Amino acid sequence: MNNKQRLELETKGIQLSPEELVIYLQENNLDPQAEYRPQSATNKKNIYRSALAILESIANNPANLKSYKIDDMTISDFAESLMARIDQLDRKIRLLKDDDEIQNESNFFMLFQD
Repeated sequence: MNNKQRLELETKGIQLSPEELVIYLQENNLDPQAEYRPQSATNKKNIYRSALAILESIANNPANLKSYKIDDMTISDFAESLMARIDQLDRKIRLLKDDDEIQNESNFFMLFQD
């Protein structure tokens, strides 16, 4: 699976052209045709950043956020759900460590006593 396919997996149901997906990936330092490496924290974090950028682009279009009434049903939860997903992805990205941070992390604890 390449990075472009992984981003499509993360943003299922959102229809974007292949060129748009490539731009989002390149803006987050990913080669769309490169192999997706699930063991790489940096790769995963950049996929999430690309998905977040896509969701933020959708949120920037006010036409998507208005309420619709079809028959007797109102569709107004889209904006709340979108913003909740944006917040969730943002938190996830902030908590994920890069490969460099994981590599430089120490696994032992020293306690000093006077």
